[in-house]
Amino acid sequence: MTITPIRVLLVEDHKLMRVGLKSLFEEHKELDVISEAQSGKEAVENYKISHPDVVLMDIGLPDMSGIDATKKIIENSSSAKIIILTSHLSEQEVMDALHAGACAYVMKDINIEILKMIVRTVKDGAMWLDPQAVPILREKNCGVIPPRQMSRAMFKEQHANLTQREYEVLKLVVDGKSNNEIAQELTISEHTAKAHVCNIIQKLVVDDRTQAAVKALKEGLV
Repeated sequence: MTITPIRVLLVEDHKLMRVGLKSLFEEHKELDVISEAQSGKEAVENYKISHPDVVLMDIGLPDMSGIDATKKIIENSSSAKIIILTSHLSEQEVMDALHAGACAYVMKDINIEILKMIVRTVKDGAMWLDPQAVPILREKNCGVIPPRQMSRAMFKEQHANLTQREYEVLKLVVDGKSNNEIAQELTISEHTAKAHVCNIIQKLVVDDRTQAAVKALKEGLV
């Protein structure tokens, strides 16, 4: 079975980082860097020409920020799928990136296998946030995610397949807790905590714990 590669526009002003990412992607046949840009303006123009499936966008660019470039690309193509790639976590940048229309906010020290998964899921319409950014999104809920309106009774009615314990675990996942931290908080083994998280991911029909946290926030589950 032939797999059609995901076409990627790589936006990064540092040549070493850009070449490194491209080399890593070349090892994975399902990802194809079809265009590169070293600035925000170049990214906007290259998007119009190449029409990639996914844009991997650095924030710190010489002429305009990656967030401003994201806004301009989205203005021209509302269906654009853009992953913000950054070396540091900034509360303001997380919110600005999501308001601009980015589908993902990713730290540059991420494992390449996870980055590959993010590119694939974003291309398919998913949203992805670095686990460190989830608490920011919860606290600064400035219109990116609708206000929580679901009562506990409504939650139980609509998500009765989640157990009380899974609900408790979900709240801790939303807080950005690791399996080990969840285990300590609830006085259970780490293996049990991991099992609960896996069950939650399956029941909420998402791909990972971050998507579970985002869905929980969007639907007012916690």
